[in-house]
Amino acid sequence: MTTISLVRHGITDWNVLGKAQGITDIPLNEEGKKQALQLGERLALVEPWDVIISSDLSRASETARIIGEKINVPVDHYDQRLREKDFGKIQGTTEAERLATWGENWRELDLGAEPMEAVAKRGIACLNDLAVKHQDKRVLIVSHGALIGSTLEGLFPGKFTETKMGNTSVTILKNIHEEWNCSLYNCTTHLNQHMELKA
Repeated sequence: MTTISLVRHGITDWNVLGKAQGITDIPLNEEGKKQALQLGERLALVEPWDVIISSDLSRASETARIIGEKINVPVDHYDQRLREKDFGKIQGTTEAERLATWGENWRELDLGAEPMEAVAKRGIACLNDLAVKHQDKRVLIVSHGALIGSTLEGLFPGKFTETKMGNTSVTILKNIHEEWNCSLYNCTTHLNQHMELKA
């Protein structure tokens, strides 16, 4: 059995402003660094983690490094398959700007965004590879909201109605005999209080 914890990066200034980030390399803000520290403290309370793997975008890699320092596990490597969805022309824009530029039906336009199916495909491929490579290990992955959400939708179609992943949220998956199950979803209790993570 392989245990994989999917973590969304800490908050950024663009998150606060409501701007689509996509593959634009936006760093954590001070609150995001604090969130990563809080999550690291939470994860340090449970069974040790063996490996940390992160998206190569700085908001994820910085979150991973902060967590790693708290749990005494260095980041093993950075995997581009864990990058956020490429949002194409809407990157750097707010909802109000999108409505003003492209109208109410902007989601139906071809604005150069990576299809969600493609995002899910690379996310699932990465998870399956890690489940084989790190069999019987506990693996911490730091990635992005749309990547995590679309990957989970690909693995568990229609299971989760709340699709917005919280900053530094934790989702725990277990791979048993090549079958995935989810024991914790989109949990951010560490941002409010210190609670033991059961995994």
